[in-house]
Amino acid sequence: MRYSVSLSFASAVVAAGLLVGACSDDSTSTASTAAPDSTTTLPHWTYEGEEGPAHWGELSEAYATCADGSAQTPINITSASTEALADPTFDYSAGTATVINNGHTIQANAPEGNTVTVDGVSSPLKQIHFHAPSEHTIDGTTYAAEVHFVHKTDAGEITVVGVLIEEGTTANAAWQPYIDAMGVAKGAEQAAEIDWAAMLPTSKMTYRYAGSLTTPPCSEGVSWMLMETPVQLSADQIAAIVAAYEGNARPVQSLNGRTVQMDSSEG
Repeated sequence: MRYSVSLSFASAVVAAGLLVGACSDDSTSTASTAAPDSTTTLPHWTYEGEEGPAHWGELSEAYATCADGSAQTPINITSASTEALADPTFDYSAGTATVINNGHTIQANAPEGNTVTVDGVSSPLKQIHFHAPSEHTIDGTTYAAEVHFVHKTDAGEITVVGVLIEEGTTANAAWQPYIDAMGVAKGAEQAAEIDWAAMLPTSKMTYRYAGSLTTPPCSEGVSWMLMETPVQLSADQIAAIVAAYEGNARPVQSLNGRTVQMDSSEG
């Protein structure tokens, strides 16, 4: 059965520093609170032990939303309402990305000129990064990985497009430049020629809901679009992703009464 969805997320305004920092670390890498004072050194966080997701909210007052927030990401998607909304419009083109290893994931920073348009509002693509395994689940199913395409407007509104990854029988050429950069050393960077549009699934139908960054500070007010159709990569390509960072995924969070919607038509 195909769920149909639509999006009426209320995108909140976020302080400029949240997108690149939080989203890159994960975050989908992705609004509700102001950024901490720039002179404050925030505590280190990880994906396991006493600095892991279960304790993020205890590490710093700046991370309190990780524990106290009511609209947190990721979620397990089990149903969606249907509305006659158009799919998002992606105006992506190939270009040179700067790929960095930020200590939590491998992030590819996008050049200017790539946007997604939702409900008439265009948001520039800032970067992509991955989580392995997937952070979102569909009917309880976890995927091999999930890549977040992070967008942010000049007003600070964040929209994240999530793409689920599953194993296929052949290599996906569009993803190879990003995968080839998986070996970049921590704190280092390198250039990669990436065709952003070719990395997306053919179907642009998405699940949509209001959520948060998936890493500290877990700020809320983020507009989420999770692609319904996964992208297939070869076993070797997935292995390269997992070899870079495995287990960098936040567990699913409570829906807390939020509505998940889905585009009801193609185009």
